[in-house]
Amino acid sequence: MNPFSSTDSGGKKHRLAIFASGNGSNAQRLMEHFRDHPTIIIALVVCNKPGAGVLARADAFGVPTLLIERERFFRGDAYRPELEAAGITFLVLAGFLWKVPAPLLEAYPGRIVNIHPALLPAYGGKGMWGQHVHAAVLAAGESESGITIHIVDEHYDHGDQLFQARCPVLPGDTPESLAARVHELEHRHFAEVVERAVREREA
Repeated sequence: MNPFSSTDSGGKKHRLAIFASGNGSNAQRLMEHFRDHPTIIIALVVCNKPGAGVLARADAFGVPTLLIERERFFRGDAYRPELEAAGITFLVLAGFLWKVPAPLLEAYPGRIVNIHPALLPAYGGKGMWGQHVHAAVLAAGESESGITIHIVDEHYDHGDQLFQARCPVLPGDTPESLAARVHELEHRHFAEVVERAVREREA
């Protein structure tokens, strides 16, 4: 049986693929949120790093995984055949560090969502991910940071914003302590915003 077959969906209308590169705590929150959802299912986890923690998290939830490589993703078909075979209708970037290529932007217009650990448009763009973002926020002496959830387009950390949430930057903060506060916002809001985005874009 094709591990990416869409025949096991139980009739669920929306089939989401999570793209992640790392530990996968946001991916786990999404899988928890949609585990018993009546119309939305996490149907696939896509990862570009062998051994990344998100792969084990997906396995624990019984979600199929797809390990991708750079050449085909950027210069080939971007794995569209696998996504189509899985019946994927929406892409969610949860700590995915590669820029989304044109074939996927064309296949899923307005149906790719990303979460960024800062208040865009500040502290976005190429190289602005993870601890790099939090270090830049602290170096600039900002009094607050937060998260931005947005639709993905052809530019890094660009596209229509769906949601922002803020948290304070405290005296004595380190990139690690600020990251922990930002992660709390991610885990609190990401799944709910994704659900709303999927519903608003129903065909």
